[in-house]
Amino acid sequence: MKTLDQKRILITGGTGSLGQVLVRRLLKGDQGHPACIIVFSRDEAKQHYMRVEYEHAVAATDEIIYRNFQRMLQFRIGDVRDFHSVATALRDVDVVINTAALKQVPTCEYFPWEAVQTNVGGAENIVRAIQELRLPVQVVVGVSTDKACKPVNAMGMTKALQERIFVQANMRCPSTRFVCVRYGNVLASRGSVIPLFHEQIRQGGPVTITTREMTRFLLSLERAADTVFAALAEAKPGETYVPRVPTARVVHIATALIGPRKIEQVVTGIRPGEKVHEILVSEEEANRTTVRGEFLGILPLLPELRAEAQQSLAGLDREYSSADDVMSFEETRDLLQAQRLMLEDVGEGVELLR
Repeated sequence: MKTLDQKRILITGGTGSLGQVLVRRLLKGDQGHPACIIVFSRDEAKQHYMRVEYEHAVAATDEIIYRNFQRMLQFRIGDVRDFHSVATALRDVDVVINTAALKQVPTCEYFPWEAVQTNVGGAENIVRAIQELRLPVQVVVGVSTDKACKPVNAMGMTKALQERIFVQANMRCPSTRFVCVRYGNVLASRGSVIPLFHEQIRQGGPVTITTREMTRFLLSLERAADTVFAALAEAKPGETYVPRVPTARVVHIATALIGPRKIEQVVTGIRPGEKVHEILVSEEEANRTTVRGEFLGILPLLPELRAEAQQSLAGLDREYSSADDVMSFEETRDLLQAQRLMLEDVGEGVELLR
């Protein structure tokens, strides 16, 4: 029996980039065949377009997903900021994947309280509903970000607090397993740098670089979903799963996407709250981090949740930073090509890399 067979799964923020990939993967049955998948979000237009997309999925390669959509997929309007909305959505749910977030760094800097209400208050509403209503939720996965590690911006600070809320929730709700995942820049997700570069290239440039030294972790949406599924299946209460992924200089990403075009790159300076390098595991976390195959597992800070595992823990010898083991330009270009991100439709649909 697979991990999610006959489970009722709630995905908050389910119309976002990651949420849509999770839904597609769940409908394919890779992790088992859920009894129900509930997309919970506040944007009725995105829910409508997502529903229509599945209704029109009639190609042969989509037949399994199409049939499963008719049987499994439900949509619910609601906001993680609203306790009653969250409590209603959680009824009869076995698994919660919390992808709802304000995640744009500059937006969170200018509207920090909005970030607090969604990223912190939303997590607390999920835990509070399970605790106060004694809901039989089996597992909750909180989706976090590398910006939560040694945070310097409002987005990262709120995500760090979300992690702490979910970790400590294992003590508030001992019948529910709360775990987190943390990863860096997701290739081609909404709001990430690659769609921005593509749009700037369409307009004929310039392509804007904040600083030529900047590095970032890179992973695909599929790999992000793999991390969520691995945490669901394997992570112990309070653990944070981190994928082991390649890193690249942002200037190399821009250069690869521009290809042979005569498009200028302009250095604009670091934006409010932006880091030059990102970190997925800090120095403080390194000694309580263990290798789990293709992932790293960060044990919880609270000793009540890690006493047994800590006894046999080897730990890392340093923090896990995007400044380490950076890919060459050629490696970066090949990775983007392998992910088909060089095939973006620009103007007449020509390939971005020749």
